[in-house]
Amino acid sequence: MKAVRFHEYGGPEVLRHEDVDLPVPAAGQVRVRVAATSFNSVDGNIRGGFMQGPIPVELPHTPGLDVAGTVDALGEGVDGFAVGDQVVGFLPMDKPGAAAEYVLAPAEILVAAPKSLPLADAAALPLVGLTAYQALFDHGKLAAGQRVLINGAGGAVGGYAVQLAHHAGAHVIATASPRSGDAVKAAGADEVIDHTTTAVTDAVTEPVDLALNLAPVDPAGLAALVTLVRPGGALVNTTVWMPAPGDEERGVRGIDLFVRSDAGRLAKLVAQVDRGELRVDVAERVPLAELAALHARAAGGAVHGKAVVVPATA
Repeated sequence: MKAVRFHEYGGPEVLRHEDVDLPVPAAGQVRVRVAATSFNSVDGNIRGGFMQGPIPVELPHTPGLDVAGTVDALGEGVDGFAVGDQVVGFLPMDKPGAAAEYVLAPAEILVAAPKSLPLADAAALPLVGLTAYQALFDHGKLAAGQRVLINGAGGAVGGYAVQLAHHAGAHVIATASPRSGDAVKAAGADEVIDHTTTAVTDAVTEPVDLALNLAPVDPAGLAALVTLVRPGGALVNTTVWMPAPGDEERGVRGIDLFVRSDAGRLAKLVAQVDRGELRVDVAERVPLAELAALHARAAGGAVHGKAVVVPATA
C-alpha cells in the first residue's frame, strides 16, 4: 500500500510518499481503509521533532491523527464492528497515523461516522472537535447562560468551539480576523471582535465565566485574558508550550489542555453533526501524494481552513 512517512525529523521535505507493507490487525485492533485523514498543526510539530518529549514516535513514522474510513479487517476480540462499517476516530499520537491507504486503530477509539456528510469530510472532525469540546465542557465547565470568550475563533478548533458554546446556551464572544469574522458570526458568536484593529481587553467590558485561548499569543497577551475572567472562572489554554496563568486571589483557574482521544465524546459530536447542530467545514481536499506540499504551505501560513488528505484509492 501507499503511505507518507518521514524517516528523520525535519522540514516538510522529509515526508516521503512510498510503498509500505499492509498492516495486520492485532488483538483489539481494527484495520481501516482510509477515506481521509486531515492536517493538524501538531502534525508539523511532530514531524519537525519539537514534540519528542510528550509524543515519542518510532521512525519511520506516518502522520495523520484523524481517520475516517471503512472497516477492512478485525483483530481478535473486537466486538461492535463489522467489515464494511464506516468509522471515524482520533488515533494514538505516538503510533502510525492515517496518511496512508490503510491504518490500524484500537477498536475503542473508533465510532460510527456521521451519515449526513461525505465520509472523507468526517476526517475534519475528531481532533479539533474533541479539543473544542474538552476545553469548553470537561475543563471549562461551561454551562447555559454563562459568558465565554473564544480568543482565536477563526481557526478549525475555534469554529467548533463557537458552535458548541452557542448550542449549549452560552453567550459567545469571539475574536477573529476580517477574513474569518463572517464565518464566526454565522457559527453562532454573539459578539465578534476584530483582533487586527481592537485589543480584546478594550472590547470585553463585562467579565466572562470562561476564556478559551486558541491563538499563538505572547505570555503578556495570555495573562491579559485572565483579567477578563470573573472570580471563580477559568482560562483554558491550548498553546501547551506556554503554561496558562491563573489568579489565585480571585480563584481563577489556569488550565493547560492537551487533547485526548475519547470515543464517547466523539460519538456525541457525531450525533450533533447528524442533527444539524454542528457544521463540519472542509476548505480543501488534498491528494495523499501531495501531503509534503501541504505541510510546506502550512509552515508558510498559506493554509486557511481545514484540509483533508485523501488517498488515491478513496
